[in-house]
Amino acid sequence: MDIVNIGIIGFAHPHVHSYLSVLLERSDVRVLGGWDEDSHRAATVLGPPGLTVYDTLDALLSSDINAVIICSENVRHAEWTIAAAQWGKHVLCEKPLGTTMKDMNDMVRACREAGVQLMTAFPCRYFPAVREAKLTVERGEIGTVLAIKGTNRGTMPGSWFVDPSLSGGGAVLDHTVHVMDLMRWILEDEPDVVYAEMGRLFYDELTVEDAGLVHVTFRGGQKTVLDTSWSRGKSFPMQGDVAMEIIGTNGMLSIDVYAQKNELYCDENARAEWSYWGDNPDKDLIEDFVQSIRLGTPATITGEDGLAAAAVALAAYESARLGVPVSMERS
Repeated sequence: MDIVNIGIIGFAHPHVHSYLSVLLERSDVRVLGGWDEDSHRAATVLGPPGLTVYDTLDALLSSDINAVIICSENVRHAEWTIAAAQWGKHVLCEKPLGTTMKDMNDMVRACREAGVQLMTAFPCRYFPAVREAKLTVERGEIGTVLAIKGTNRGTMPGSWFVDPSLSGGGAVLDHTVHVMDLMRWILEDEPDVVYAEMGRLFYDELTVEDAGLVHVTFRGGQKTVLDTSWSRGKSFPMQGDVAMEIIGTNGMLSIDVYAQKNELYCDENARAEWSYWGDNPDKDLIEDFVQSIRLGTPATITGEDGLAAAAVALAAYESARLGVPVSMERS
């Protein structure tokens, strides 16, 4: 396959802008257009580069596309993924993969039965610091990993992200999945027991939680904790952070994926500004997705990976509701 034809389903998630920019730079990809229930939202993104806004989802899926990228609201991921699979289209789905275990299992099953790729959008795996950390752990340079402390703190996104009928949850679902995927990937192990506390600490007007602490014990005994919150105010120089401290028997690793940044202090601005200059993880994510289609090889970050990370967030909600640790289902 010389050229991979791609369509976009849903334009709700802001990551769609970065993905489209990367796609349009590639000579081996052709973006045929996209579809959204809100045609104006799709036209706002697709109009400037002169791409087609399809009238219906079936019109897009029946076109010559080989694959779709889904950037809809979280609760619609399952419906659109299953529809794409039924048309024989490969899928790159924005995180979290889904909002219920049933939905995510149905997504994985539909793609498997259709013989198409299902890749979860976890670009954080491609940050240079994360990749070097994984290699360092694999080489045994810090000994046996005992614990990991992680943070994924950002600004409150507003819009549909704070509407549970569209998002499926608040900060815990939004921000658990990225770092939990990194923890699973680096440890090469699965979560076993989850304990979480969450609530509204910053925005009383919300109907979803804006902060949470998620404690996870892995099957190998490693203890992890994750601060998943919308605790960054409007004056914070960047939208958020992704950081980890990995503690081993012989040493410790500190990871800050946005450490590659310029710092600008200007009296004319209301706040300091940070501009990230490091590698573009979205570019590497798209590269992996396109190559998996061209070569017919399994996606690097699978639907099962997306399911496992989101399952921890769902277990965190159950733990917070019950006030006790919750055991993960073992496959």
